[in-house]
Amino acid sequence: MTRVFTIQCSWSLVLALLVLTSALQAQVDDARFSPSDAYTINQEFFKMPPDRTIGSTAGFSISPDGSSIWVFDRCGANDCVGSNLDPIMQFDMEGKHLISFGANMFIRPHGLHVDREGNVWVTDGEGPDGRDPRREGKGHQVFKFSPTGEQLLELGKPGIAGDGPDEFNQPSAVYVGPNGDIFIGDGHGGQTNARIMKFDARGNFIKTWGERGSGPGQFAVPHALAMDSSGRLFVGDRGNNRVQIFNEEGNFIAEWRQFGRPSGIYIDHNDILYVTDSSST
Repeated sequence: MTRVFTIQCSWSLVLALLVLTSALQAQVDDARFSPSDAYTINQEFFKMPPDRTIGSTAGFSISPDGSSIWVFDRCGANDCVGSNLDPIMQFDMEGKHLISFGANMFIRPHGLHVDREGNVWVTDGEGPDGRDPRREGKGHQVFKFSPTGEQLLELGKPGIAGDGPDEFNQPSAVYVGPNGDIFIGDGHGGQTNARIMKFDARGNFIKTWGERGSGPGQFAVPHALAMDSSGRLFVGDRGNNRVQIFNEEGNFIAEWRQFGRPSGIYIDHNDILYVTDSSST
């Protein structure tokens, strides 16, 4: 039976994410990215810890029970190099700060996903650059934390970029399926990887698929991941201005091209797909 899904580019979701992800980018005066006058951005919503402001924040998720908001902040700037701040923060639905953790662990916080058990998964999207010693021994990894901040799992080799089964090169996104399988969108453009990696719940490598390109099953920045109730994996292929759809084994199903740099994806319990379309006018 063929299932039909409604695509919605929800401005309310877009704006909620833009409040976070564009804190620094707001300095760019480009009318193409101006939100509709029908909405107002509340820049005071998140009550930050003392002496701290929110920075560029690529990771954003609602807890499974709908009671809190998780954000992955770049330590008040655009990376966490040299910072002692906790980049992973939890807020209640009124914006009150609840908990923070992860200080001195990350270079450039990127993807964040909260699984069905409330565990927090994050990706570190950069690594050493050969110039700044503070970057050494960090980056190109994926981590799993309990809701209280206990580290439960670590994937990838700290500070090492690669394309092996136990390596990443600027991982952008992470998603955990209903059976615990872990999907990683590995790569962020340039000479980095362009693939999806799949692991079991314990972090054992299962398979990988994809390469750089624009054809079916190829990627140019697999920037966002989500899964519907049928187990179809949706990939925000940002550099190719499309969303690709696969089954859980990585077999290509379809592609939807009505997007401009899809940077975030969310699928609700009704299988409605929401996309943060970051370049459409």
